[in-house]
Amino acid sequence: MSLPQMGESFTWLYICVVAFMVGGLIVASERWHGRLTGDSDLSKPQASHSRPTPRVGGLAVVAGSLAGLLVLGPSNMTLTWLWPVLFLAAMPVFVAGLVEDITKDVGSLKRLLAAFLSAAIAWWLLGGVSRVGVTWADWILGFWPISLLFTMIAVGGCTHALNIIDGMNGLAGMIATLMSLSLALVALQVQDIPIFLIAASLASATLGFLVWNFPFGRVFLGDGGAYFLGFMLAELAVQLVVRNPSVSPFYALAVLFYPVFETLFSIWRRRFKRGVPVDQPDALHLHQLVFRRLVRSTFSRDSGGALPAFCNAMTSPYLWVLALIGLVPATIWWDNTWILCASMLVFSLVYIWLYSRLVSWRRPSWLLLPSVRRRVDRD
Repeated sequence: MSLPQMGESFTWLYICVVAFMVGGLIVASERWHGRLTGDSDLSKPQASHSRPTPRVGGLAVVAGSLAGLLVLGPSNMTLTWLWPVLFLAAMPVFVAGLVEDITKDVGSLKRLLAAFLSAAIAWWLLGGVSRVGVTWADWILGFWPISLLFTMIAVGGCTHALNIIDGMNGLAGMIATLMSLSLALVALQVQDIPIFLIAASLASATLGFLVWNFPFGRVFLGDGGAYFLGFMLAELAVQLVVRNPSVSPFYALAVLFYPVFETLFSIWRRRFKRGVPVDQPDALHLHQLVFRRLVRSTFSRDSGGALPAFCNAMTSPYLWVLALIGLVPATIWWDNTWILCASMLVFSLVYIWLYSRLVSWRRPSWLLLPSVRRRVDRD
């Protein structure tokens, strides 16, 4: 398929519309399924919404991307077998997340094991991580049990990581969209059209879902949606490196670095700073600190003490910009290991600097929204 033919088609709009319509059906039918699908526990530490909200938005993303790939598949033989294999491998972790969204009874360990199972299926059917750009490590990865174990940990960990940042309207969805676009652009540069089509389909479907999620949060991505997107993005990154030797293995890490770093930092913070179990939820993720320290103080509460409905969503653009610190150079210099490592280092330093400032209430005045900045200046 030529690029002009792809550009002239309405496939991307079609994918968006399908995801949008499925999201709309979820919202319109909330009265019938809300007691099962609604995120009604407003007291949990990570909660930042003020009303029960359906958390099965992942169905919209899956439906949109599936519909698009059914249309695109017949025109590309490699895509015809690649996307069904990826969707098949994604089912264990997607189903585990969806069941958690409905029953609220699938623990994080079980969902992580489901992510490992999905990664193992993808390794068996498509291959996995076989090189990281370091001679001795590449030699070790030549042994299939090591490659399998490493792929399961890497892909399963990245799958779980996207769910960690799913805490504000539009945050995980837009981050996944930006990552998908990066993968699509790099795939286009190396002429890997199947990877390009799958990544672009994910981006289009997620944008259709985001209409309902950002800014007012009428439906949430949920564990099912976050795990599905996390797995697909991680596998696309792995396959892009496996299928194209010119792509640096460090690109696969760089494109997913924000949720991965958030997860590793949270493990360190909980285990070594607070001395609590690493799987214990808390309200100390960076996006939660941005919400409380930079955004929430901007808005006046109503007579009932409630904040405006869009207040939650004002947090997400801060993190979109933060993610772009790593994503932009990764997308441009996907074949340069040193620049990729430098971009991840810069991201890490900016993240730690911002986190340390916010957690100690030393918020940078230039990051405050205008109304708060003017009030601070007067004081």
